[in-house]
Amino acid sequence: MGLDIGLENTDRFEVVACVEIEPSFCDTIRANQKASRLIPDLEIFQGDITSIDPNDVLRACGLRPGEVDILTGGPPCQSFSTAGRRRTTQDPRGTLLWQFLRYVEVMQPRFFLMENVRGLLSAALNHRPIADRPEKGGPPLERDEKPGSVMRLFAEDLQTFSDSHYHMDCFEVNAVNYGAPQLRERALFIGNRFNAVADFPDPTHGRSKNDENDQPLLFEETEKGLHPWHTLGDAIGHLNDPGEVIMDFSPRKKRFLSKVPPGSNWRSLPVEIQQESMGRAWHAKGGRSGWWRRLSYDLPCPTLVTMPNHAGTALCHPTEVRTLTLKEYALIQEFPEDWEFCGTPAQQYAQAGNAVPVRLGEVAGEVIAAELDKLKERGWTAYSAKPGAYRVIYVQSHVRTRQWFKAGKTFVWKDGAINGDAAYKTTRSKRRIRRLTG
Repeated sequence: MGLDIGLENTDRFEVVACVEIEPSFCDTIRANQKASRLIPDLEIFQGDITSIDPNDVLRACGLRPGEVDILTGGPPCQSFSTAGRRRTTQDPRGTLLWQFLRYVEVMQPRFFLMENVRGLLSAALNHRPIADRPEKGGPPLERDEKPGSVMRLFAEDLQTFSDSHYHMDCFEVNAVNYGAPQLRERALFIGNRFNAVADFPDPTHGRSKNDENDQPLLFEETEKGLHPWHTLGDAIGHLNDPGEVIMDFSPRKKRFLSKVPPGSNWRSLPVEIQQESMGRAWHAKGGRSGWWRRLSYDLPCPTLVTMPNHAGTALCHPTEVRTLTLKEYALIQEFPEDWEFCGTPAQQYAQAGNAVPVRLGEVAGEVIAAELDKLKERGWTAYSAKPGAYRVIYVQSHVRTRQWFKAGKTFVWKDGAINGDAAYKTTRSKRRIRRLTG
């Protein structure tokens, strides 16, 4: 419920109903409702969205089609993530995109907000293995095999509604650029039935600018007056009690991590220990920066994953040889400090790790609230000028905070130091716009 909490933090929205299939996740919602962190008459629909009629949801809330201000959703993203094996809509989870579309069609909300991984924008309806692609000697890609075909079809179907035609824009953003203490790239889709063109704001936070000797000033002073990025230390550095819920590393993994200095990863291990601990992954290509990674207080946290105790995506505490705890996860995602999670430790980590950062919900909520205010002043009359093709707006979403290895040299980020050699320069590309066409 990170997105929902963020919307409510604007003091402009109230979540009145939610649909969730996982029993333990529903238990979390009920526990926080019972503790008065959510409204007492929040309607909770536990079950598969494919079997829950959106008309039933409307009736339970005393609403009719067209009266919902905002419909939000986050269809499961593993199908589209570039971090694993892509199966896109060949995986049944991919079809949940169209279940969200069904809810839009029936409920006719004034606005909808859908979030997903950035990989959705390049996902194909039918995934062809790399070995069979044209550059490897295979035949030309069919239309449904081309990058972006998932969202092109989604956009086409969005225009087929008989009663309402929705304009939609997509924003590629990073939570760290808006004050979250975490690097997290997301795609936010904002649609409406009034021909309004919403725009996501430019970043409000950024990396430190460099001094005359090209040395970073550790986020004390930033380029163009931006606020400094919030760091892992800002989020959890004050904790005396990290909480009891933890999915910790095995003794074997701790043996290797204990040899890694804070602010480094597998690159700091002797070669023979690298090979022993990483197995076949040691021979793989790519940076593999997550292997045996120990975090830094002075940098934003890397993207939270649902299982921080995996060797290849390790989220090891900066000064202790352990994973980040559930309590630390929740603070990094900016959940309220008293927020309760229910279920097994794995289920609790999944809820915290898969959530949209609360900060992104707040920013998106402010954008949509401002547009709703304008439309209310117009008496809910649609703008006469129909926007052109849907836009995909890149808003400096790709962020690199540090260097791990280059030209045979390993870089260790030392908290409190200058770390000039390990710091990347500021990203030059701030905003790009392209059109989503057939």
